[in-house]
Amino acid sequence: MRLSMSLLPQLALALFLLLLTSAHVHGYGLEVGYYKRSCPAAEAIVRETVFGYFSQDPTVTAPLLRLHFHDCFVRGCDGSVLINSTKGNKAEKDAKPNHSLDGFFVIDAAKAALEKKCPGVVSCADVVALVARDAVSLATAVVRNGGWTKDGNLYEVETGRRDGRVSHAAEAVDNLPSPFFGIFQLKTSFASKGLDMKDLAVLSGAHAIGNSHCNSFARRLYNFTGKGDMDPSLDPAYAAKLKQQCKPGDLTTILEMVPGSSTTFDTTYYQLVAERRGLFHSDEALLRNKETRDYVYSHINSETSFFKDFGVSMVRMGRAGVLTGYQGEIRKNCALVN
Repeated sequence: MRLSMSLLPQLALALFLLLLTSAHVHGYGLEVGYYKRSCPAAEAIVRETVFGYFSQDPTVTAPLLRLHFHDCFVRGCDGSVLINSTKGNKAEKDAKPNHSLDGFFVIDAAKAALEKKCPGVVSCADVVALVARDAVSLATAVVRNGGWTKDGNLYEVETGRRDGRVSHAAEAVDNLPSPFFGIFQLKTSFASKGLDMKDLAVLSGAHAIGNSHCNSFARRLYNFTGKGDMDPSLDPAYAAKLKQQCKPGDLTTILEMVPGSSTTFDTTYYQLVAERRGLFHSDEALLRNKETRDYVYSHINSETSFFKDFGVSMVRMGRAGVLTGYQGEIRKNCALVN
């Protein structure tokens, strides 16, 4: 069958739109070194900013890593978690699961430095991804080198994201994985972002650093099924210790995710999970699936392959729902839509 010449422009446009849609879904359009011509110093500027804060307070690492997770799981990695609420709209950062988010000041400082050097070039979404990589790389350097260093990336970040213009608190509530999720819910949540069970096991390793408020896991201690009971999957001896530190209704006490190791990125977390001493029910859930359970046991106190796996899974997560090309915008201020 011969096509009319008059139909060719329409077919070409349809093909273009199909490719554009595919790129949006699968994260095509991102590349390592995206700013090498438009802003060659971009990654160095971000790195220097993160190192400046990290050298003063190593606990900044976990909040910066968490920002990237919370951004990508809602509308994809588009920087929407950074947008401020307005009179007519409650934004993601003010949703209940995001009340404990921190580290926005580091994003703002990096963005300000980038705007001074390369105005209107580097997206806030890319800043979030780069800052997360740099923060965890610095925490990893403690394990690898016995000290902090500004050199050496744990993995390379694909850049080229554009910033979204929409941010709704309700979408954060609907899309962010809960610390009380079981394995099926976690599998569904991660699959919706193009992530598999290995990604789940690997990215859960981010709980090796950082802290948690008591109210994020108190239900496991005092009212797991609504009958005043304790989560039976939690080690009883550890639960008793947690109860001494976290009383019912405690909204202020903060505990380390991995006791004594909240700023060192390693695989001690998997030892705790194997011993049923992870703070969250979602940590223990890793033992309810063969693939995730095998990963936990094979990485108990062993960094073999974990650092590489973590980089691979972070890159995969960083492709979720990205805006590229002419989609979205490049925000001048990460908290405000242009």
